[in-house]
Amino acid sequence: MENLSMRWGSNIVLDDIDLRLQAGERLVVVGPSGSGKSTLLRLLAGLQLPTSGRLRIHGEPQTYLRLDQRHPPDVRLVFQNPALLASLSVKENVGFLLYRFSRLSEQEIAERVDMALQAVGLAGIEEQMPGELSGGMQKRVSFARALIEDPTAPQSLTPLLLFDEPTAGLDPVACTRIEDLIVRTSELVQASSLVVSHVMSTIDRCAERVALLYDGRFRWIGAVEDFRVSTNPYVVQFRSGSLQGPMQPAEN
Repeated sequence: MENLSMRWGSNIVLDDIDLRLQAGERLVVVGPSGSGKSTLLRLLAGLQLPTSGRLRIHGEPQTYLRLDQRHPPDVRLVFQNPALLASLSVKENVGFLLYRFSRLSEQEIAERVDMALQAVGLAGIEEQMPGELSGGMQKRVSFARALIEDPTAPQSLTPLLLFDEPTAGLDPVACTRIEDLIVRTSELVQASSLVVSHVMSTIDRCAERVALLYDGRFRWIGAVEDFRVSTNPYVVQFRSGSLQGPMQPAEN
């Protein structure tokens, strides 16, 4: 991202930001509600285009996500809500891309789906429906879906995994399971990962680097080890959860 801005009328959501994500890196983006994190994910996923500036993935400009793109970038978004299709089985949800876009046989797709479900600890639930699963299991199914390779993307390029507050609303044990899955999923597909989160345990377990976003600008970017001890006032306030500091809570 170079001089990237996003505006809605007079409202500045992202204000002239710069960021580079390295191949294979895990970056956690933190910041209070309304700071622009969700907009950042939508831009990276190709669901919106920036008002100004440059956004490139593997050196190519990101464009609107289109099903007819010849070689779209391999960007996989894991939603905060699992976003499973209720009318489809687990197998059909996890293998959705393959069923729609690949020429693989039913047996080949089933084998890939089985491997993805095994990787997230859910072997043997292929024929179940999303409504039969717990919330935590649905979340893990969405991770299995992210493990499936995009058959339309060039296989030589590093995939980009986007995680939107993956541990929001989960108990501490479930958080640990999901955080471990983020690291494992990223390693399995040899991906670069960008995680949006408010949870300190997610930062500690998943991040190699941390970027703090507030009021549309990055106020601090650095290694996770430095984040834990930084005296930057934005970082100090975020770590402590204090009402005192440069970040003001959003009005409800």
